[in-house]
Amino acid sequence: MSSRVLSHPVRPLRRLLTVSATCVVLGLAGCGLSSPVDPERSGGAGDGTAAPRLADVTPLTDARDWTGATRAVVADDSVDPVAEPAPRLPVTVTDAQGTRVTVRDASRVLALDVYGTLARTVFELGLGDRVVGRDISTRFDAAADLPLVTQNGHDLAAEAILELDPTVILTDTSLGPWNVVLQMRDAGIPVVVVDSHRGLDNVAELTTQVATALGVPEAGAALIERTDAEVAAVRAAIADVAPEAQTDRLRTLFLYVRGQSGVYYLFGEKSGADGLIDALGLYDVAEEIGWDGMKPVTDEAIVAAQPDLVLMMSGGLDSVDGVDGLLERLPALANTPAGERERFVDMEDSQILGFGPQTGDVLNALAVAVYAPGAVS
Repeated sequence: MSSRVLSHPVRPLRRLLTVSATCVVLGLAGCGLSSPVDPERSGGAGDGTAAPRLADVTPLTDARDWTGATRAVVADDSVDPVAEPAPRLPVTVTDAQGTRVTVRDASRVLALDVYGTLARTVFELGLGDRVVGRDISTRFDAAADLPLVTQNGHDLAAEAILELDPTVILTDTSLGPWNVVLQMRDAGIPVVVVDSHRGLDNVAELTTQVATALGVPEAGAALIERTDAEVAAVRAAIADVAPEAQTDRLRTLFLYVRGQSGVYYLFGEKSGADGLIDALGLYDVAEEIGWDGMKPVTDEAIVAAQPDLVLMMSGGLDSVDGVDGLLERLPALANTPAGERERFVDMEDSQILGFGPQTGDVLNALAVAVYAPGAVS
C-alpha cells in the first residue's frame, strides 16, 4: 500500500509548494499560502469593508474607470450549519487515491488542507463540535481556538496529530510531508484522501466526499443544495452588471506572490483561478496568452497580457508592502492598465480559491470589489 500511495502523482498545487527554509518552489503551502504574513496588515487595501450584496449596490458605468486597490471582504464569516446530523457508521469509501477506507467513529475529526476548505465543510455539515484540531489555513472564528497540527507554515506535525487521538482524518495531497499521512495510517487511523482540485466545477463533489466519509450523506446533499442556490443567485447578479461582450470585459490575471521568498507566479488555465475569473464575468487573459497551470511570471507574459485588473491573495499583496511594493518588484506590471490605475483586488488567502461552502459569499465580495468598489472603499 505504501509504495502505491507514494507513487501517486503530486497535484500541480503541491508541486508549487515549498517546505524548506529557503522556500524552494515546489508548491504554494511552504511559501505561506493562507498563513498570515504579519498580524498587522502591511499593505494592500487595508482590512477592507465587508461587502454588501451585489444586487444592493450601484455598479460603475464602466469598471475600467476606477483607480486604486480594493480588498474584498466576505460580509459574514460565521458558520451556519445546515443540519445537526448523527453520523451513520461504519461506512466504507474508496477515496480519491483508490484506497478503500472504513470509518467506524467520527467523534474526533481532523480535516486538513491548504485552504481550510475541508474543515469549513465539516463545520457547515453540522459536525464542528467533533473537530479536534486545525491546520494554519483554518482560521474562521468557530475553529480559531482549536490546536494547530501544522508547523513551519503547512507542514503536518505527526506528534501534534497523534496527541489529539483522531478517529478519522480527512485530507488531500496539498499538505505534507506525505510520510506523516502514511504514519497516521500505520497507526491505525482511518485517513480519507479527497480530491485536491479546487474549482467551481467540483464544489458539490468535494462536499459529497466529505459527507459520505463522515456518514452524513443527507446533510451533504442539503449543503450542496444551499451552496448551489447561493452561487446561482450571485452569478445572476453578476450577469446583470458584467459586460456581455468579451471585448468589453476587464482583462484579468491572477497573480500569486510571496515577496519574502521571491515567489511570483501567474495562475492560468486549469489552476482554479480561471473558473473564478470566468464566474466574475471577467476576461481571462491567461487563455489568450496560452498560460497553463501555475508558472513563474515573466515580463513578456505581463506585457502580452496587458491586464486591466489583477486578482491576488491578501497575504501576497501584503508580503510586498502593498501595490507600490509590487510595482517596484514587477516594473513590467506598472506599465499595464492595471498597474497605471493600481487596479488590484485582493482577498483573504484561505477564501479566494477555497471553493467550498463559502463560494457564493466569496464571489459576491469579489464582484462588489470589481464592479462597485466605491461600496467598500
